Amino acid sequence: MMMMMMNYTGIGGSNSNDKAPKNPNYLMANERMNLMNMAKLSIKGLIESALNLGRTLDSDYAPLQQFFVVMEHCLKHGLKAKKTFLGQNKSFWGPLELVEKLVPEASEITASVKDLPGLRTPVGRGRAWLRLALMQKKLSEYMKALINRKDLLSEFYEPNALMMEEEGAIISGLLVGLNVIDANFCMKGEDLDSQVGVIDFSMYLKEGSIAKCSEGDGQITAILDQKNYVEELNRQLSATVNNLQAKVDALEKSNTKLTEELAVANNRIITMQEEMERVKEDGSYYTKGNKQERTSDGQALSEARKQLKEETQLRLDVEKELEVQIGMRQEMEMAMKMMDKDVCEKQDALAALRQQIDDLRALKHELSFKLQSSDLAMKQKNELNSRLEEKTNQMAATIKQLEQSEKDLVKQAKTINSAAHKLLQKQH
Repeated sequence: MMMMMMNYTGIGGSNSNDKAPKNPNYLMANERMNLMNMAKLSIKGLIESALNLGRTLDSDYAPLQQFFVVMEHCLKHGLKAKKTFLGQNKSFWGPLELVEKLVPEASEITASVKDLPGLRTPVGRGRAWLRLALMQKKLSEYMKALINRKDLLSEFYEPNALMMEEEGAIISGLLVGLNVIDANFCMKGEDLDSQVGVIDFSMYLKEGSIAKCSEGDGQITAILDQKNYVEELNRQLSATVNNLQAKVDALEKSNTKLTEELAVANNRIITMQEEMERVKEDGSYYTKGNKQERTSDGQALSEARKQLKEETQLRLDVEKELEVQIGMRQEMEMAMKMMDKDVCEKQDALAALRQQIDDLRALKHELSFKLQSSDLAMKQKNELNSRLEEKTNQMAATIKQLEQSEKDLVKQAKTINSAAHKLLQKQH
């Protein structure tokens, strides 16, 4: 459910330990920037890997899965919660349904999503919509049309949500690049309702160079912040589960009490029916009695009927109350199951974050070692350059001396030739 309720603070190099004001607007702006950076990395990595792969992408392609996870988090950012009996529900399917009103071509996708068998939740329908729009190569166009109508989006998003700010427009522009790739999904057998969306930061961080070593500490701190957030969320969910369990126990006690009252009411009704039958028999037996006795028996019969009617109404009320309690108990059990599932998802996300922390630490050590090796090699190169420069200067001086010697030799040769020429002339 790609309800991955994750804190984005720290993604993309932001350090959550900075002494900045922790007000909601600052946190939301930080989350928007981090989500936009993740979207850039995801789209860039997907395009590059798809072009290198050179074939149609399917649902098992890891960079494509990560792209959908990031897009889902972008669409969920700043969603207004709708209160239900089971708690607060946030779904990005509502905004996506608006697209068919803005772009008529999108009505085909919406109809296809609604006709897909096996989709039971709005989250599953939203995921299916994203995949169909990417296959149609219209995702950027649809998102741009949606972002341009902030008057409609305000019904679903908070004022400082990503879809309501400049970052949403930037992401919609980045999505244009995905039109160069081909994707094909078979969603009939895919479980889109219960998928867990966890961003795999290692896919983007392992490609960093030695120059980014200084950013490693900030990224590790960000992951640690996210781990702490997930742990805190896990504790809150555990407290909620305990509260729900207490309510279930109270409902069970109330259910037991109502069952006992229903059994007592049934016994009273049976007793009243037996008494009524006995009164009827007594009435038929004394039919030939005097009028006063018949009147007395008739009054007793009327009272018995009235009491039976009251007992019957009481029984119906108790049965109705019991049905209500049973319904509430079933809903509470369903809520418990969903909370257990959500806790499991958060634990999986926590395990994934811990693994990413280990990977980042290993990457940091590797980058530090490479940086030290690079510094040593640079020092050796500088020494070698100094030696070469010194030798070059020496060779330049030698060349100058040789040139001067050559000039002297040429001058001497000219003198000798001149003298020889004069001697030859004298001999003649």
